[in-house]
This record gives sequence, structure tokens and C-alpha cells, in this order.
Amino acid sequence: MEEEEWEQPLDEAMDLKFTDAQQAFRAEVRAWLHAHVPPVGTLPSLDTQTGFEAHRAWEHTLAADRWSVVSWPEAYGGRGVGIIEWLIFEEEYWRAQAPLRVSQNGIFLLAPTMFTFGTDEQKNRFLPPMASGDEIWCQGWSEPDAGSDLAGIRSRAVRAPGDDGWLLTGQKTWASRGAYAEWCFGLFRTDPEAERHRGLTYFLVQMRSPGVSVRPIPQLDGETGFAELFFEDVFVPDAQVLGGVGQGWNVAMATAGSERGLSLRSPARYTEAAALLVDLYAATLARDPTLALPYADAVAQAWMDAEAYRLNTYWTASRVLAGGSVGAEASANKIHWSETDLAIHRTALALLGSSGERRDGNRWLDGYLFALAGPIYAGTNEIQRNVVAERLLGLPRG
Repeated sequence: MEEEEWEQPLDEAMDLKFTDAQQAFRAEVRAWLHAHVPPVGTLPSLDTQTGFEAHRAWEHTLAADRWSVVSWPEAYGGRGVGIIEWLIFEEEYWRAQAPLRVSQNGIFLLAPTMFTFGTDEQKNRFLPPMASGDEIWCQGWSEPDAGSDLAGIRSRAVRAPGDDGWLLTGQKTWASRGAYAEWCFGLFRTDPEAERHRGLTYFLVQMRSPGVSVRPIPQLDGETGFAELFFEDVFVPDAQVLGGVGQGWNVAMATAGSERGLSLRSPARYTEAAALLVDLYAATLARDPTLALPYADAVAQAWMDAEAYRLNTYWTASRVLAGGSVGAEASANKIHWSETDLAIHRTALALLGSSGERRDGNRWLDGYLFALAGPIYAGTNEIQRNVVAERLLGLPRG
């Protein structure tokens, strides 16, 4: 399907065309990125202190011309365009091989939740610095004994003396960007007597608050992409409760829907990787047909799976525009994009042969190591398959 073939559908029948306005928007995005994207590889890894700040500077560049959050209202730093335009922007962003978004936890996960559940005061306070990159967010959900089983969290919050806020105590782990972020959004148990999915509250916590301790977690490459967070009677005012006391599960599920559905992983991430895989296959075929030919089917399947994800995402977006929402099908979405990512990179390494084992400048090896985490983060794929079986297929609970 050519990139110019898509128009926002008005009903369930899909007309695969972009409007003139959408094509003009694409041209504007492409021109701006061509003029501003730094050369590939010039920014240090965002999982280092230096790289984190370099990527924050890139967010400032995006925000200065209102490209950081194009679908947000102008009042919060966006351009007020629709979800189709956001998908177009993402396609051009990945095509240009622009830097990874250090602000992704905020703009792709927390922000959609805040638009739904936040007060006007919270939106005015948190969204503009999130859009600009002045404040970067990490996610405080997983705990040592509660990962995909989010309802099993033990970190607690009790009323502070004076009844004007809360005291948070507990431990969170695998907090992406947690080593350097300014803010954290997290779940804490405010009613220990309630059922597992009840009695939870969603808090917005400033990382410099007294009682917050951060322990960086080195990755395989030694860089600190994660952190453990410790809370010892950390005071959080009522104004930093998102969605109401005791409503944390519902609020968190909205965030999880963004994480597994439309927001976090745009299809362009995978269609561009699949296109590079096709190029790699063609180059390998010309050089060494005996190495390339056994992987022809795997390359074709990876390309088709990425394209299927792209089409499904546009279809989902059309449903949202028509008043629908992203429900349990987000779990099927998450399974698909995480396993497609892994298949693309695994096939690329097979085509590279022994040269794929070299680390320096090997985007495929770096991508593969990250893709290995895909079936785990955002809820393990085993848990997502349970959700698909029970909520989409109507199968009995195992």
C-alpha cells in the first residue's frame, strides 16, 4: 500500500486515501524533520546521564515548533491535529531515523490518562512541561512481587497528619527512565482491606521529594535504563492524586490501554524496521545467495506482519474517531507488535551471520537485545494471551 493511500473513514468501510490536508501535513513534517534531525548516531544513548540530557535538548527542539505532541491542544503545546495526523507524523519521524523519545512515558502513557481523568489544574500544571521535555516521567508500577500481576502491589499510602495529603511507603522496580526522571506516576494501596483490584490510588510523585531513593539498575550493556525506587513516608499532596482516591485500578487500566494500544508503539517503528530488513536481505542476496535464500520467507512474513499492524492501527484509529474506544483488543495488539519486533531483528541477525555479533554501531544487535524485552514489558505476553482468551474469545478462565 502506498503511503498516500489513506483517508479517515466516516463509517466501517475503509477508504484507503489521505486527504489533501493530510498530504500537506505529511510534506510539512517531512521538510521540518529533514532540516532538524541530527545525523544518526550523534546523540549518546539516552540511558546515560549525558545522553538523557542530549535527548531532552532534542525534545526542546521539537517543542519549540510544536512538533513534540502534535495531537494535543495548542494550549498544552500541541498543534490540535487529529489521531490520523499523529500517525502520519510518526511515520515520517521513524522514516527520518530521528532520536528516540526520552519523554515517551509522559507523552504517550500518562498524558492520555491525564486528558481523561485529570483536573484542569493538573492538566495546566503538568502537560506543558511534559510536552517541552522540561519534566521527564518514569512509571512506578512493577514491584519485586508484582509485575504483570499489577493488582498484587504492596506499596501503600496512608493519610498524612493534617489530612491534606498522603505518605507513600514501598518499593517499585524496572522504572524506565527512573534513574534521571523528575516525576513518577505510580500505584499505591490506600485501602489494605479492599479487594485486590480495589483500594488502589494513582499518584503523581516528584522524584526530589524527601524520602525518595533511586537505585539505578544496569542493563546488559551496563547503561542505566531502569531504576529501583524506594519510598519512605514520602509526602504527596491531594492535588497529585489522579482520578480520585480508590480509583487507581481504572486509571491504571486506561494507561495500560495506551501502553498496549495506540500510543506507545506506533506502527512506523516496525514498518521502517521491516523496510530496512528487506534492504538487508537484498544486499545479502546479491553478496551470498546461499546465506540469504533460507530466510526469504521470514523476511516476507516480517514485512507482512508490520504492514498488518499498520493497517490495524489505522482501523483502530478510525473507530476511535467514530466514538469508539480501545478495549481488551489492546492485549492482542501488544502481542503482535512485540513478537513482530523480535522476528524482524532475529531475522536480520541471521542474515548478518557472524558479523551480527559485533557490538559497535550494530543497530540490529542493539535492537534485538531491546526486542527481547518486548514480550515482557507492558504486561507479559502470557498474561495478554489470558486477556485475549477470556475477554475477546469468551473462553473460560483457566
